[in-house]
Amino acid sequence: MQLRREPLVHFLLLGAALFGVFALVGDRGSERASHIVVTPGHLEHLMVSFTRTWQRPPTAPELAGLIDDYIREEVLYREAVAMGLDRDDTIVRRRLRQKLEFLTEETAAMAAPSDQELQTFLQQHLDTFRVEPRLAFRHVYLSRDRRGDAASAEARQLLMQLTRGDAAMDTTALGDPFLLPPEFALVSRSEIARLFGDAFATQLQHLELGRWTGPIESAYGLHLVCVLERVDGRIPALVEGREAVQREWLAARRKAVHEQFYQRLRARYTVVVEQPQAASDRRPIGAETRTLPEAR
Repeated sequence: MQLRREPLVHFLLLGAALFGVFALVGDRGSERASHIVVTPGHLEHLMVSFTRTWQRPPTAPELAGLIDDYIREEVLYREAVAMGLDRDDTIVRRRLRQKLEFLTEETAAMAAPSDQELQTFLQQHLDTFRVEPRLAFRHVYLSRDRRGDAASAEARQLLMQLTRGDAAMDTTALGDPFLLPPEFALVSRSEIARLFGDAFATQLQHLELGRWTGPIESAYGLHLVCVLERVDGRIPALVEGREAVQREWLAARRKAVHEQFYQRLRARYTVVVEQPQAASDRRPIGAETRTLPEAR
């Protein structure tokens, strides 16, 4: 039963079926190259596409035009392929590659993972799903551009004033104007690093709670900081982060199926990489090799 749920098994069965179909029809390609059949399925597809675009079914003359256009496209497509125009076209090559990879993606998503598989995946990728530590803090900003060389000394004086005051005192009128708010609720370390710089975020992780500290340098200038609350990082339980774990599990499975499929195909080819001729061994086109007479 476990084997039936394995996406790779589904994929291999699908691949075997595709290769079987190719083997059956491959030799008939030359016989059928001049034979075009517009099936009822083709007609339905043409009518559905027209209806979706124009919000009404096509009239008889319009349907005839759609059929003529389909036949024109099929004729020109086949002739282009017969002439090999698709072989050196980067866009065509990429599109064909994408279509083949789409087949493997659909197969990889056939079977949903069990809770045990997700739990194992979670344990193997703890750093991916770790919940970052978060901090709530207040800060007073001092601009080096405004205060010049006196910025550090003035920051220390202001720190003494804050230390003597009440922790809940209004500090919005202190310091210099700043674009960011003077107080932050619980925010992640990465968000603090994005706003203030990595060095600033690192220092905040080690500050004592409820105590004004500084000055701490950021990408903008100096800050006096009071950390109000700290929530440590942790690994979430599967029930809490199941959606994210399953999304990453499917992405990893998709990548693995792609790679296994490619390696199976790659084994069918012998690849030779020809190295370019060394510059010292090259001779300009049209150059002649002459033997000079010996000096007498």
